[in-house]
Formats: sequence, C-alpha cells, structure tokens
Amino acid sequence: MTAILPTPAPAAADPAGPAATGRPGRRARATSTARWVLTRVAGAAFVLWAVATISFFALRLVPGDPVDALLGGPGNNATEAVRQQTRELYGLDRPVLVQYGTFLLGLLRGDLGQSYQLRQPVAEVLGEQVGNTLLLAALALATAWAFALALALWSVRSGHTAALVANVLEIVSAAVPHFWLGTVLILVFSVNLQLLPATSGAPGVEGLVLPVVTLAVPLAGFLGQSMRESMLTAMHSPFALSARARGEAETGVSLRHALRHAALPGINLSGWAFGSLVSGAVVVETVFARPGLGRTLLEAVTIRDVPVVLGVVLLIAAVYVVVTLLSDLAERLADPRLRDA
Repeated sequence: MTAILPTPAPAAADPAGPAATGRPGRRARATSTARWVLTRVAGAAFVLWAVATISFFALRLVPGDPVDALLGGPGNNATEAVRQQTRELYGLDRPVLVQYGTFLLGLLRGDLGQSYQLRQPVAEVLGEQVGNTLLLAALALATAWAFALALALWSVRSGHTAALVANVLEIVSAAVPHFWLGTVLILVFSVNLQLLPATSGAPGVEGLVLPVVTLAVPLAGFLGQSMRESMLTAMHSPFALSARARGEAETGVSLRHALRHAALPGINLSGWAFGSLVSGAVVVETVFARPGLGRTLLEAVTIRDVPVVLGVVLLIAAVYVVVTLLSDLAERLADPRLRDA
C-alpha cells in the first residue's frame, strides 16, 4: 500500500517583495529606512544637546566677567552698582543651573539670546554672516572633489609612477595647514604676481579664488587617498574584468563602473569634511579678511560675547550634523547593500 503524502502547500506570496531572491522586499526596506532615519535624527538631537551643554559650561569656566563685555570691554569704568544692575538685567546673578535651564528653554524656542556687544539678537548676527561662510565651504568642497577625482582618475590609469606621485601629492596637501597655505598663496599670487586680490572683500569672484583653494587643498588630499584606493580595488574587481571581456574600453570601465565605487568613501567623508570646512573658515576668513562666521566667532571670543560664541558653535555643530546625516543618506541610496542591510 502506497502512502499518500500530503502535498505541501505553496508558499504564500510575500506582498512586501520577492522573497525568493533572498533580498528584503520593498516594505521591509521602507521599514528599515524609516528606523534608520529615526535613529539618526535622535542621535543628531543628542549631539546638539551635548554640544550646547559642554559649550555652556566650558564658557562659564573661562576667566573674566561677562559683564565687562556688556559694559564696553575690560577697560570700562563702570561702578559696582552699575555692574550689579547689569548682572540682574541679563540674569547673570542667578545660579548657573538656572541660567543653563533658561538657555535650553530659549534654544527650544529658537532663541539664541542677545549679543552683549552688538545689542541685537544672536540669530540676526549669525543670519548676516552664515551665507558667506556656507558659500565658501560649499565652493571649497566642490573644488576638493574636483581635485581628488581628477587625481584619482589620472593616477589609476597612468601606471605605478603616477600612483606614487599622486600618493605624495595627497599626503603633502593633507598635511598643509590652512594659515600657512593661505599666507603662501597671498605672497605668490597677490604680492609677487599681482594676479588675485589678497582679501575676500574685493568685488567679483576673484576675491573668492584664494580662500577657496586654501580650504580645498588639504581636504582634497584626504578625499583623494580614499577615492584612489577604492578605485584601484574596483578596477581589479570581477565586474571590471567582465566589462573588459565584453570589449569595453578602459575609460568606460573607469567612468561607468569604478567611479561609482570610488565616490562612496568620498560621499561618506563629505559630511565630516563640510563640518571641518565651516570650522576651518575661522582661520581662512581671518587670513583673507573675509566676513563670515569665523571672524564673528573670533571677535566674540576676544570680547567674551558669550551668546554669540554659543550661537556660532551651535550653528557649526548643526551644519555638521545635518550634512553628515545627508551624506549618510546619499551613501545609503548609492549603495544597494546598505539599503538591504
């Protein structure tokens, strides 16, 4: 007697996607992406709170009395009665924890306080300067990407000697300090050759060239090293060999296949890079006498204008966090393996 075995029921179709491929379906990927975004946003909020807290208490430890900034500087001749009235007016006579709570509540309302020296809201002070710094940082990032990609493509396609030259150039450029490079560029192109203005206040785009190059060169060294290594790995990968076997030229293999893999580490580094460019603008804007957040921060630190210092630090941290989040999202979209993880 032959036993009749029950016929296994067909597997239920996965409405979320093709389970047979071993890859998560669209619904699972959407859930994973939403969970990833929420986790990153919560992490970004924690980072901003930590920066605000550390900056607030660190500035309280700096020697000196902020009342001096309110009264015109350390050399003011205000009486003790006037100083006490000023403390009470700005809440500086309250316990530090009360001032910290007031500061956090103001941040939640979008209020960064009042500048001690300029007598205007910090948000307005930053709003007048942030555009100059973001423009400088964005142009420097684009220039660094162009330098790094050009050097990576040239060195990968030109052999071992070119790779050594590129490696030396990347190491040297990454190690160059901003203030030294800016000074050398001014001496060469402004003083000796008289081709470009030494200050960013000059009309036209000529005033932007030297500050942008000063910020971009060190970053291009970092980006170029990571891009070139990824491109070399990609050029010897099976998909590149397969493309060559199909008769594709080396230029096509480089631009169509290897370049995408080489760009991934650059995208990943761009968030950190943009934040470092904004903070590095403190030096460059001072060297080139350019208006922006850097000069505002330097002047605020000099006169101990605490609300402006806190505002600039928080703004730089916010830019760093947002751009890092966007670069991580761009990397996730560019690499299917990260979306399916």
